[in-house]
Amino acid sequence: MSSALAGWLQAGLMVAALAACYVPLGNYLARIFTTERHWRAERGIYKLIGVDASADQTWSGYARSMLAFSAICLVLLYAMERLQHFLLLSLGLPNVPPALAFNTAASFVTNTNWQNYAGETTMGYLVQMGGLAVQNFLSAAVGLVVAIALVRGFARAKTDRLGNFWVDMTRATVRLLVPLSIIGALILVAGGVIDNFHANQVVTTVVHGHQTITGGPVGSQEVIKEMGNNGGGFYNANSAHPFENPNPFTNWFEIFLILLIPMALPRAFGKMVGDNRQGYAIVAVMVILWLAAVGGISYFEAQHAGLAPQLAHGAMEGKNVAFGIPGSSLFAASTTVTSTGAVNSFHDSFTAFGGGITLFDMALGEVVPGGIGAGLYGMLVLAIVTVFVGGLMVGRTPEYVGKKIRPAEMKYAALYFLTTPLLVLTGAGLSVGLKSPRSAILNPGPHGLTEILYAFTSMANNNGSAFAGLATNTPWYNTVGGIVMLLARFAPMIFVLGLAGSLARQQPVPASVGTIPTHRPLFVGMLIGVILILVGLTYFPALALGPLAEGLH
Repeated sequence: MSSALAGWLQAGLMVAALAACYVPLGNYLARIFTTERHWRAERGIYKLIGVDASADQTWSGYARSMLAFSAICLVLLYAMERLQHFLLLSLGLPNVPPALAFNTAASFVTNTNWQNYAGETTMGYLVQMGGLAVQNFLSAAVGLVVAIALVRGFARAKTDRLGNFWVDMTRATVRLLVPLSIIGALILVAGGVIDNFHANQVVTTVVHGHQTITGGPVGSQEVIKEMGNNGGGFYNANSAHPFENPNPFTNWFEIFLILLIPMALPRAFGKMVGDNRQGYAIVAVMVILWLAAVGGISYFEAQHAGLAPQLAHGAMEGKNVAFGIPGSSLFAASTTVTSTGAVNSFHDSFTAFGGGITLFDMALGEVVPGGIGAGLYGMLVLAIVTVFVGGLMVGRTPEYVGKKIRPAEMKYAALYFLTTPLLVLTGAGLSVGLKSPRSAILNPGPHGLTEILYAFTSMANNNGSAFAGLATNTPWYNTVGGIVMLLARFAPMIFVLGLAGSLARQQPVPASVGTIPTHRPLFVGMLIGVILILVGLTYFPALALGPLAEGLH
């Protein structure tokens, strides 16, 4: 089978599987957050933490709860890392150094999962399971419930209430993430992913050398790593490691897990606002841009432009031969358009334009389909910008899903969009301009700039993947990177919740001849155009100095 045909078959099967899950999973998501019935286990959790499940919160109360919960998670995870040597199942590993512990705690609490360490030689099993994997569930749930709060802003009228953060978090975890993770873990383990508590074992190789073989509870964590759009690898090689991702089937299934919930969330949005056509329009934008990313990376990697790949007759450096260019390209595109830092090949070894697309994917704001929740609320903010721009162009009333887009809503939308680029470009600029951070650059020139820009784009967009040629386990990158991840995760969430509160207070307006239809192909095209233009205007100068300059050299 040719490489191109294998790529088309994998992508086609992925589209079919996601399409089959779109309606049932989307409907289930909507039911989770609209039903009045509480499960017995949930009532026990509410009683334990002292929550009144019937109490709705204002957007500011919802935001305070979200920030307080995340701050507690940050402190607890940091403490586990710093005390690791004294915990069970530590494998004799030392306590994690302070700067690295802060960076890692910030990374996992923000759903970024950026890793400045090798998992198998830094973290014991208890920290991996009880610290990092727990945050894989909780940080994913935080993103999801913020998106649901924004959807309620569209669905509700003349109220300042958006729901209860604690109830939403409990339901997202108990009813969605845990059940799906159990099913997914069984499938991964059946496919060959390991799951045990074996200590490190030294074996003698066929050439009489010695190699340390690590075990670990991998399968149970791999599923939420992918499905929660986290991406933090149990092993340093991440999903290129045969214990995490042993064969083409598990590779395809992990990509499916990455895309499953983000692709179904537009259906939940349509159900909750009472117009399924709105969900189809949003998911159409996501699918078109995702397929463009898959096709672009596949094309440039298959062309293997550049002197070294041409001499080697292929761009297989840094790729697992079991997956080849098709499986590697599909994985790279799917992880960089979502907030998933997992890699089954090393993006730093991609061709200049192939690696440039992965960087551009993250710069889109990870809305195609983006991370769990974060992709949906990012796309809805961009839809608001689109109807506002469209209204200015044709003289129609800027409305979206029955709500007027007034200056107050546009201020929240503008603050949301500007926060991430500001943090990315500031962090990258300081890292290039200051003497101390420059010592981490191992590849001077355009590629070195691309590595720095990729690092801060990844951290600020909650992704976590990296160009491996940058030495980031330094006080500068650990400290500044942790701050960037925290600000880039929670500041936009606050603006989204403020936007939701502003929308919820409005009285819905009926559609009129002046209303822009937001469920038709014309709006889909407009939304794609706004996404590409906003990203292009914001990042093009930096991209021109990095991957574009390298690719055209």
